[in-house]
Amino acid sequence: MVNEFPQLPTLNSLKRFFMNMQIAITGRGGQGVLFLTRILSECALEMGLEVIASETHGMAMRGGSVISTLKVGSYRGPLIGSGQAEVMLVLDTGSYDTFSNLLSPRGVAFLNTGASNVHPHIAATDLAAKMGSPLMSNLVLLGFALSYDKLFCKFPQVEELTGKISPARFKEANLRALKLGYSASQKED
Repeated sequence: MVNEFPQLPTLNSLKRFFMNMQIAITGRGGQGVLFLTRILSECALEMGLEVIASETHGMAMRGGSVISTLKVGSYRGPLIGSGQAEVMLVLDTGSYDTFSNLLSPRGVAFLNTGASNVHPHIAATDLAAKMGSPLMSNLVLLGFALSYDKLFCKFPQVEELTGKISPARFKEANLRALKLGYSASQKED
């Protein structure tokens, strides 16, 4: 006997079909913008989602302006148009001034700063320095953003993937920084 009823789509297949998200990650060279892009790109791939990433380096030097764009879902090109980013991860407030035009009016920017009246913020550099790893502010900021549940992926998946792709000598500090940012937002509530 042949089953006459079509198979219903699974939740994962529906999620892949409907998931579309545009993310901008900004900062200065050496702050870990590209590492965050890699983490989020690989999370999308593990989820079976389409992903396109692009990066722009200001003179490709440490301290120069860097922006990375990430599109998760069915997109044709990697660049984000003005007012299209649902999420921005901002490691340097000066880069927010430069790239804020990319943020959608309904989007959210997560800022590495001590104060903001408009967007969720965390002093990620200060927290990373207190844990003895000032260069881990990128992961503190990512953990903080994940606690708001605005990204396409969840904290446990990002934590697992970060552990997998981190160089052995940075693995423990990377995971601590990610957890520090994630737990920091719960302390503020």
